[in-house]
Amino acid sequence: QVQLVESGGGLVQAGGSLRLSCAASGSMFSIMAWYRQAPGKQRELVADITSGGRTNYADSVKGRFTISRDGAKKTVYLQMNSLKPEDTAVYYCNAKSLWAETYWGQGTQVTVSS
Repeated sequence: QVQLVESGGGLVQAGGSLRLSCAASGSMFSIMAWYRQAPGKQRELVADITSGGRTNYADSVKGRFTISRDGAKKTVYLQMNSLKPEDTAVYYCNAKSLWAETYWGQGTQVTVSS
């Protein structure tokens, strides 16, 4: 059974930092990613990382967020610096297995106050 367990969300002031973690189990994963969904908006890709370490970022977070991955522990991290109120959203971990199945975590709330 595949599980994605997220942690690290919370409330932070603008300009602050948070680190999200997602521990995956139950399969082998090619791509792991973070998405976010703000109230009234569609879910959007924040960043993803391949098993080889290649990364991709949304333009809105480039230079502020860093995605990384511990392959041995199947854990993906999202270091978020210089947070802005517009980063406020529920952040979801996403993982695609080697068999192209997609899995989602339960989501973790990130709130940035101005």
